[in-house]
Amino acid sequence: MAVNATPESSPPWVLDFADGDRSMADLLGGKGANLAEMTRLGLPVPHGFIVTTAACREYLRHGSEPPGLTALIDAHLARLERDSGRRLGDPADPLLVSVRSGGRFSMPGMMETVLDVGVTDDTVVGLGRRGGERFAWDCYRRLVQMYGRTVLGVDAAVFEHELAAARATLQVSHDGELDALTLRTLVASFRRIIQREVGEDLPQDPREQLRRAVLAVFSSWNVPRARFYRRQEGIPDDLGTAVNVVEMVYGNTGPRSGSGVCFTRDPASGELGAYGDYLPNAQGEDVVNGSRATIPLAQLAQLDAAAYTALTGHLRTLEQHYRDLCDVEFTIEDGTLWVLQTRVGKRTAAAAFRIACALVDEGLIDLDEALRRVDGHQLSRLLHPQLGDTTGHDLLATGLPASPGAGVGEVALDHETAARWAREGREVVLVRQETSPDDLPGIVAARAIVTARGGLTSHAAVVARGMGRPCVVGAADLTIDLETRTVTTLAGVTLAEGETVSVDGTSGRVHLGHVPVQPSAVATRLAGGATNNGTDPVSDGVLRLLAHADKRRRVGVRANAETLPDAQAARQYGAEGIGLFRTEHTLLGSRRELVERLVLDRDRDDALREIGELARADLVQVLEVMDGLPVVVRLLDPPLHEFLPDLTGLAVEVAVNDATGVEDAEAQERLAAVRRWHESNPMLGLRGVRLLAVLPELVDVQARAVAEATLDLRARGQDPRPEVMVPLVAESAELVLVRARVEAVLAAVAAERHTTLRVPVGVMVELPRAALTSGRLAAVADFFSFGTNDLTQTTWGMSRDDAETGFLRTYREQGLLASDPFSTLDVDGVGRLVSLAVREGRRTRPDLGLGACGEHAGDPDSVRFFVAAGLDYVSCSPPRVPVARLEAGRAEVLEPDAGGAWADTR
Repeated sequence: MAVNATPESSPPWVLDFADGDRSMADLLGGKGANLAEMTRLGLPVPHGFIVTTAACREYLRHGSEPPGLTALIDAHLARLERDSGRRLGDPADPLLVSVRSGGRFSMPGMMETVLDVGVTDDTVVGLGRRGGERFAWDCYRRLVQMYGRTVLGVDAAVFEHELAAARATLQVSHDGELDALTLRTLVASFRRIIQREVGEDLPQDPREQLRRAVLAVFSSWNVPRARFYRRQEGIPDDLGTAVNVVEMVYGNTGPRSGSGVCFTRDPASGELGAYGDYLPNAQGEDVVNGSRATIPLAQLAQLDAAAYTALTGHLRTLEQHYRDLCDVEFTIEDGTLWVLQTRVGKRTAAAAFRIACALVDEGLIDLDEALRRVDGHQLSRLLHPQLGDTTGHDLLATGLPASPGAGVGEVALDHETAARWAREGREVVLVRQETSPDDLPGIVAARAIVTARGGLTSHAAVVARGMGRPCVVGAADLTIDLETRTVTTLAGVTLAEGETVSVDGTSGRVHLGHVPVQPSAVATRLAGGATNNGTDPVSDGVLRLLAHADKRRRVGVRANAETLPDAQAARQYGAEGIGLFRTEHTLLGSRRELVERLVLDRDRDDALREIGELARADLVQVLEVMDGLPVVVRLLDPPLHEFLPDLTGLAVEVAVNDATGVEDAEAQERLAAVRRWHESNPMLGLRGVRLLAVLPELVDVQARAVAEATLDLRARGQDPRPEVMVPLVAESAELVLVRARVEAVLAAVAAERHTTLRVPVGVMVELPRAALTSGRLAAVADFFSFGTNDLTQTTWGMSRDDAETGFLRTYREQGLLASDPFSTLDVDGVGRLVSLAVREGRRTRPDLGLGACGEHAGDPDSVRFFVAAGLDYVSCSPPRVPVARLEAGRAEVLEPDAGGAWADTR
């Protein structure tokens, strides 16, 4: 039976491991739910209990300890003492506990932990009788250091300075080599530091230590690094963290003890087999903080065969039970194995696809579940280029390949510099001795991360893998000097901060200079090429799950294109047509003067003829590549000023002529004409349908180009399927006007060829008014295509070209916006307009075609919204077509949450 939970409250504030399971992650946090689950499975888990997220939320709401919480903790502690056979504060044989955070979603290293709670002046002697004097004072040292930093807010660097001095005095390289006398001296020194800094000592009441440690972990939910991490990962701010109070077991009691972190499969490659790091005579923090060099997990088989055999058996049990890659922390205390934590492990994008397919082949999951296990963000990472030929680029260092991919940039030696340089538009590689949670802004800003210390389960490795950043850890050949701002290699090469390096997270190599990049193997396979070695399980997995996504999805995937190469790439990547063919490309560069001649009324007929010929030639090529598939041809859209001479430049030219007495009537005439057409805000001025209404000849030549290109290809036995889209429509009368001209031209060309021609005419919904009057527009449109770039601009009243480099960045840093609305669709605002237009458009015309062609159409989260909204297709840039295909399929196997958004059921 559970100890009495929260007075007059539900859900409970405290639960024992035995009273929970993994389905309770919202209440118990991921770590606590999994500890409860492993307890139910009979794995060797230390005794413990969980202070739930409900208690944390209560604490965060009121800013103080919830009434009655201490009594509940005491009651559950009493049960823990009975189960463990030890008592907190017992001078003879004391119980010590760890106090660890654990939110619903994994946030590695972002919140706080306090180990060895319960060591006092009275209990340290009894602890020494159990594990030796050095062990006891090492535990005391750790507690004072962690408690001082986490609970009392003392700067961690002050403690580290004392530790560094002690290591230097004894001429040892790491804390595990400090002797008992030195550790005892450090405890006294650390306590003096605390008294000096905050005016109080470490509490000598173990229950007071425990109470305050729990509240400190609650408070760590809102430390800056945790809030920053949640913004990056899209984790809600209102979930709170659970606190796990667990009986301490010790990996630092001697040569038959140790701690490790391992995975049931390789989280970098996905290869089958137990994989991880182990540290003899160490606590778990020593493994993950990168302060000591770990050994491969396989070496544990030689050090302690029985423990290794038991561990690998537990790993098999966990993977079979969770049906996924598991990340496991363990400790061996004097030959006894304890499993301290498990969770579904973070993995690289490559490993995600390989593992998902392997689990299907092993009969643990089906293909639908495999599709849920991967996502478009991961696929996007796999499509990124890799380092090419490194000839001529010195190899600076080799470390452990913690997260694959390639990154090139200037060396930055701290997270502040990395973030600042990235804001300035510079590409950065973060190089650190080891990373800590405080380095997160630099990791986010960097193209790649390199650390001199740490293993494959260190903080840098775990966070980089989760975020898809290339990462090399344990590059021991590198020495970082923060005073001189240099990096020195074992070979004596010295790099100043700001020099360029290239990082290969797949091989673990770091090269000097800018190494050229090349397409990834996955991108090559998707485009119809072959891999170098003929076999690539990652590419095979991607192709297999994409094929299943294609079978599952109801929504079509098209591509946006401007040129023939765009269309060819789109076809290779599996696009089912062109959802947006931008005709303005025909008139860019030196061809701009054609529109200028038309607007300024110079050789209008010749200019129109040339525009028509160019448009026809481009359309023939694109329609031919997309034979049998739809091609949506958007009529000319850019603002007029993009085709006219610069007003300021012309004015200067005329002024100089006047000052020097040069007569140039043509320049004066051009200046006068440009002034007549000049607009203060051209993006909201004469563009799209408005330009077509003012210069209807542009409609005629483009419609004729569509008709002639279509009929030319038909005559060759092909099946061109063009559609015409009218941009920037705000009023149905605009569409009526343009549609009439388009259909008149199409009919005329068909009559000339003695045939018929039916081309659908639709509207680009990119203004709020278009969405709000969609019922009227649907009466005269064959289809809608949501131009979400402009729809976002006009709904938010902000420029996508300026916002990200201006206030939008500040908004995100201050938490005013959870995400960039130009990257992921704003469901609450822009999404409501889309849903309204879909509903009212289809009410007017049930067979109305519906698509989306903004950049959001290639964003994984946005694609799932478009599927839920009922669109027929999405259209994105060619390289993002595979991402859209995958997410459109995933949308069919994911379940909508209560708000109508899509959430991964895993």
